[in-house]
Amino acid sequence: MTRLRLILFILLSAAGVAASFAATAAAPDALPAVLVSRQLAESARLHVGDTVTFALDAEGKGGRQFRVAGTYEPTPDPMKFTARRIEARMHLPDLVDVTAAQPDADSADAVDGINVRLAHPDDARAFGAAVMARAPGIFARPTARTGDGSDPFAVLDRFHFAIAVVTVVGSTAFLLALMVMRAEERRETVGIVRLIGISQRSILLEVLVEGLLIAAGGAIFGVLFALATQGAVNRFFQWRYDTALVFVRVTTRIALESVALAVPLGIVAGLVGSWTLLRRDVVAMVRR
Repeated sequence: MTRLRLILFILLSAAGVAASFAATAAAPDALPAVLVSRQLAESARLHVGDTVTFALDAEGKGGRQFRVAGTYEPTPDPMKFTARRIEARMHLPDLVDVTAAQPDADSADAVDGINVRLAHPDDARAFGAAVMARAPGIFARPTARTGDGSDPFAVLDRFHFAIAVVTVVGSTAFLLALMVMRAEERRETVGIVRLIGISQRSILLEVLVEGLLIAAGGAIFGVLFALATQGAVNRFFQWRYDTALVFVRVTTRIALESVALAVPLGIVAGLVGSWTLLRRDVVAMVRR
């Protein structure tokens, strides 16, 4: 389709815009073409070549017949992932013909929204302010994320960051407690090593290398586990909400940030746990 396409939302309920599907004796090739969303095709059992009637009335009065030319997957929208995407796409003249039968004669010339692409995207805020000042009742906003804190996804991102901070602090305290318990279990071994002349520096170096290996191994395992399970998580929620939206994506940046955070924390926890043990008297450590 070379003309401008608009999306016509077809609400299959008594309170919304309805569609009735009927067979027609007219030649299918003579009918205007329409694209239907995958969700609409599945719910109404439509196939390419079927004849459908779109109308603004629930009974199909004043509707127009179309030929299903194909199906499409609606663009994933995080703001609509819980809504059923019962939609169709048609040429603008066909959409005008469908809506021309409304009681309000001026409604055929009305639109709900217009997308404007600016030559200079940085002027989006000034352009929106000028439009709203000249046309009261018109709301203009940029489609790009704003930095003033009003973006709901920015608020959600800060909420996730706060949860991540609390999780990291709690897990660090738990890890430190485990490392102290582990060092306490090796109390006699460390005491004997110090009695035979091994310095505290050498012991701390050994603990450092050991903590580095354990922390790196745990971080790599966590990243691999996330990579292996992200597909299952996406498939479950995509099935649950019938959408192509990607809910989980483990990127290289996320993996590197996780490793960069986990490895130093593991090393510090090991050193702190061992240092509390090395400060004790040697004879006290080997005494039974």
